[in-house]
Amino acid sequence: MDADSFAINRAWWDGVVETHVNSSDYLTQAFRDGGDTLHPIESAEIGDVQGKTLIHLQCHFGLDTLSLARRGAQVTGLDFAPNAVRAARQLAAEAKIDARFVESNVYDAPTALADTYDIAYVTWGAIVWLPDLTRWARVVAEVLKPGGFLYLLEGHPMALTLEQKKREDPLVPGWPYFAHVAPSVIDEEGTYANKAAKLAHTRTHEWAHPLQEIFGALLETGLTIEMFHEHDRIAWQLWPCLEYDGARMYRLPKDRLQLPLSFSLRARKPR
Repeated sequence: MDADSFAINRAWWDGVVETHVNSSDYLTQAFRDGGDTLHPIESAEIGDVQGKTLIHLQCHFGLDTLSLARRGAQVTGLDFAPNAVRAARQLAAEAKIDARFVESNVYDAPTALADTYDIAYVTWGAIVWLPDLTRWARVVAEVLKPGGFLYLLEGHPMALTLEQKKREDPLVPGWPYFAHVAPSVIDEEGTYANKAAKLAHTRTHEWAHPLQEIFGALLETGLTIEMFHEHDRIAWQLWPCLEYDGARMYRLPKDRLQLPLSFSLRARKPR
């Protein structure tokens, strides 16, 4: 079942690369002009990466990977979509940035990479595509050097349970919070970066991962949680009522009850 799900998701991600490269949401042209594409949260929290080796797991077409290289990191990006890896390599060549991009399922990362890193970087909508988070956490621990750390920034699992059809509607539960074996199947046109995009493949499989599962998986591998933050904004318009904050993030209007929309953590591998 997992193999089928990965094939379905790989076809979707492979099919959205061109749309995303050309989407204003991704700031590809700004990157080509010398810009940095990290959002405010990860930009502030990742810290000094100068001279550090960094693996960006599930890197898509590599904009954040290459932005971190511009900050001085020695970067490797890993993604399972061939078109994404091809686009990342092309962007690196255009920008004259020394970066390595590897095509692989994230669960096969230790073998595909054959290396270890100071930092594992995972952000914005990565773990919902994974059926087994304990296996993922083992991968993270395996690709880190002793003393290295994971930086994880994601949509808050509580927020991801809620849905809204129209801006004025209430937010209501519509998706699972606790972990589940069978995937949630989504079949819809467009992507989060271009809802009008015409795609050859429209179906995806996703899994919910509650905070207890995320923390439990990382702790089970022996990683130490050093930092945990909850944030009142998110990098995409999760619901129609969310308002743009002027800095590439979305948050609830001031007249609505405020909720956590994303979270971040740092987990370190013992020396």
